[in-house]
Amino acid sequence: MTAEHVRASAGAGQSPDSGDLRLIVRDQPMSLPAHVAHYGPAPQNAAQPAALITEIERAGLTGRGGGAFPTGRKFRAVAAENSGRRSPVVVANGSESEPASSKDAVLLSHSPHLVLDGIALAAESVGAARAYLCVGSRGNLARSVGAAIAERDQAGLATPPIEIISRPDGYLAGQETALVSMLNGGLPVPTLVPPRPSDKGVRRQPTLVLNVETLAHVALIARYGAVWFRSVGSDAAPGSALVTVTGAVDRPGVREIPLGTALGEVLRRSGLNSPAQAVLTGGYFGSWLPLPAALGVPVSAPGLRAAGGSLGAGVLAVLPDTACGLAETARVTGYLAGQIAAQCGPCRNGMPALAEAMNRIAFGQPDADIIRWAHQLTDLVTGRGACHLPDGAAGLVTSALEVFAADLRAHAQAGPCERARRPAILPIPARNYR
Repeated sequence: MTAEHVRASAGAGQSPDSGDLRLIVRDQPMSLPAHVAHYGPAPQNAAQPAALITEIERAGLTGRGGGAFPTGRKFRAVAAENSGRRSPVVVANGSESEPASSKDAVLLSHSPHLVLDGIALAAESVGAARAYLCVGSRGNLARSVGAAIAERDQAGLATPPIEIISRPDGYLAGQETALVSMLNGGLPVPTLVPPRPSDKGVRRQPTLVLNVETLAHVALIARYGAVWFRSVGSDAAPGSALVTVTGAVDRPGVREIPLGTALGEVLRRSGLNSPAQAVLTGGYFGSWLPLPAALGVPVSAPGLRAAGGSLGAGVLAVLPDTACGLAETARVTGYLAGQIAAQCGPCRNGMPALAEAMNRIAFGQPDADIIRWAHQLTDLVTGRGACHLPDGAAGLVTSALEVFAADLRAHAQAGPCERARRPAILPIPARNYR
């Protein structure tokens, strides 16, 4: 996928005047000299490390990896644990295990130095002497980001050592505690909390885990301040965000939008193909929203949540009228059932059962018992797992049974529709990893 972009210019150290675009402003990787020419040098905050944390809080920055947790609170939690014997660690999460998302890969490919600035500033703010950058297997990110780190070393930029880690494939491997487990030599699967990584993370040290897009925003806030950051977006959701638009659009790709932009406007910019029946918001942990009814919904965590959707990892997947939403959901649920860590009953037993129920609904002729069982399973697994995988799958299935209720009735009366036999719209990795 490509990034929507414009070429913008600004004097070093001045706020870039590039409209909605702050994170990705070129259609090719930005070298260190070009990065400094556009954004200005990264400020040094070692003398007043708490000042950046305060500015992040004033900016209202929330995590861009899916949880939308207040970033300033994460910083403060780790900084509070800093002591002579407990030196914090920074983990930049660019592993992007969500199959429908490409935003982190595009950001790291096009603006690696913005992320690396964010890592260095975060380390200064919490007193970390070591940092990790975790990347997925798409493209050749480890090599390209490694080249950017070498550029900085040659330029004499004082940054903490950054070790690039290529995480294994798997949906759960990019989860926060799964990354910490992997960095500690364990399996890349989620672990129980508490303790949280901010208390005991990598090598039992307080650990700040942030998505790479979140860190890129930190680098911008450090340069231009909270007022500049809040100059786009809404009061409830300030700033901009990267979203991956895919499915029934003419121009799929990664777009940067002010948070709060109407869903219809985002899809219009992406070349929405009409007619479309629904949009999957947030990715495979997300929810379906019907079209055209949802076109006015603000694309932000609170805006989508109020409408029954989710911002999640910033995925907007448009479903054409030629596809079957029940079949798409069944394929995704089957994929998720193949990703379980099998550490608890809701994952080990509930997820395969939910996948089987959705398979019978989508590709069979479901009776009332199967439909009732699917609803019961979503209630049984929600809130009971060691991680949030069952909750995400249950929310996805619940939304599908509501949004595609007419298809559900048709399947119950006459069996699977012809659309269910067509190729999948949503990407499903070729292999499952447990």
